[in-house]
Amino acid sequence: MSDNSQISEKPPLPHWFKVAAILALVWNLLGVMAFVGHIMMTPEMIAELPMAEQALYSSVPLWATIAFTIAVFAGALGSVALLMKKRICYHLFMVSLIAVIVQMYHSFFMSNSFEVYGPGGTVMPIMVIVIALLLVRFSAKGKDNNWFA
Repeated sequence: MSDNSQISEKPPLPHWFKVAAILALVWNLLGVMAFVGHIMMTPEMIAELPMAEQALYSSVPLWATIAFTIAVFAGALGSVALLMKKRICYHLFMVSLIAVIVQMYHSFFMSNSFEVYGPGGTVMPIMVIVIALLLVRFSAKGKDNNWFA
């Protein structure tokens, strides 16, 4: 006689899971769009910016742009994996968070973005960090609760 009481079933997903996963994907796709807009800036478009923004834009080092690239694409892939309920979403969100921190280190400590944009210019970067942290936490909770395949 076989004992089926040892077989554990996956716990049901919370009713808000799909909504949160879709919002994560939308947020990260907006990040991809921001990245594409950033790299598609032509010299003519840069020349139309105020001088302080032109200097800020042209002084971004390659490593900060690479961090931006990794942050947005790892976040977007993590969101797709989250929607598909795949455990790898946690690792992708961790990679994205680390890249966000590297990118924001440049923005906050190595560039003069605060002088150029003022205190209001820190709102979006702080939001990006907070949401990246929340996505790591959300995916860790899903991993811990065995929501993923």
